[in-house]
Amino acid sequence: MIEVNYKPTFIKAFDDLENDLQNEIIEKTELLKEPKNHSQLKVHKLHGKMKGKYSFSVNYRYRIIFIYESKKEIVLIAVGDHEIYK
Repeated sequence: MIEVNYKPTFIKAFDDLENDLQNEIIEKTELLKEPKNHSQLKVHKLHGKMKGKYSFSVNYRYRIIFIYESKKEIVLIAVGDHEIYK
């Protein structure tokens, strides 16, 4: 199982979201802890200025950007719509 930690930027963005969306994010983050679920979440590498970071879908609109600190630790950096890629 992978440990998930959070940057302050992620926490601030998360706190500004509606409760239903927060619950969906919590559910998807729990799935992220198991590497076998990564294909279900559509985890993928980012490119360009986001090189070295990864992303996965919360739902059709929202995404989470994260980094692997190690094989056993992920740090969530940002949550938002497609604007977070800019």
